[in-house]
Amino acid sequence: MTALLLLLSILVQACDMTLWGHVYRPERLLVKSPCVTVTGTIVDATHGKRKSGVRREQDGDCHGWIRLDPGQDQFLNEGNIKAEEGNLVFEIICMYPVTQKDAIEACKGYTNKVKLLPVGSHVQFTGSWVQETNHDRWMELHPVSSITFIGATMAARK
Repeated sequence: MTALLLLLSILVQACDMTLWGHVYRPERLLVKSPCVTVTGTIVDATHGKRKSGVRREQDGDCHGWIRLDPGQDQFLNEGNIKAEEGNLVFEIICMYPVTQKDAIEACKGYTNKVKLLPVGSHVQFTGSWVQETNHDRWMELHPVSSITFIGATMAARK
């Protein structure tokens, strides 16, 4: 994809704000920007434990990692460096069955439409950029509105 086409696709991307109605305990997330688009490579957040490369959270969300392309360090903080191996966390809401009783209501009536792409995919993510106020206060895209395939990573092409 040429740089101009990529720029145009970034400009037309929009966040689906209705997803916030299905975020479990949204008050735990400090919104830094309601809608951003970043690019990078999906990396394995499970260290080989799951083929998908994402963790299955009890609230039904997937917890994954994107290794950002150069020049996007402003989307990371010390929590990402310390606890998430320098990756930006992404969460696709209600992707898996909810196993946490107090989270059932958040996903009730909602069917996830965001398709997770394989580890190693070079992608464009669009979502709300937030800081998790629990854990190590890392930065996330949560909820993710869309994932667009750009291509294979340079390492995968070799």
